[in-house]
Amino acid sequence: MFKFIIHTDGGARGNPGPAAAGVVIEGDPVGHKEFGEYLGEITNNEAEYRAVILALKKLKHIIGGEKSKDSVVEVHVDSELLERQLNGEYKIKEKNLQKLFVEIWNLKTDFSGVAFKHIPREENTEADRIVNQILDRELSKLNL
Repeated sequence: MFKFIIHTDGGARGNPGPAAAGVVIEGDPVGHKEFGEYLGEITNNEAEYRAVILALKKLKHIIGGEKSKDSVVEVHVDSELLERQLNGEYKIKEKNLQKLFVEIWNLKTDFSGVAFKHIPREENTEADRIVNQILDRELSKLNL
């Protein structure tokens, strides 16, 4: 059995506004990997969801389908709303977030287990740094 800890963060400058996702994956056999992606103009909540999607897709790609079936994943997020929605404690009213929730739900089936845990912002600094680096880079290209 493999165990992975993933830190994710999504952020938008403006709501909606230019947004990015940041992901840090840790665990054997991958070690420490960092990923980020510019997401375009979306809301902060959409960016948080897309960060989780990016993380689960990247992990499966890195370790492969066979190892993913034998892997337990703990996803750490600093958005209490996201954590509670993904754990089924809060309803998701926004249609676009419902679609992203279904995508995450389907990605979860690629793994032995996926849990979502809320952590304080100060424990999510690496994923947040990735988000801000991407946004700074993208916005400097646009001179914003």
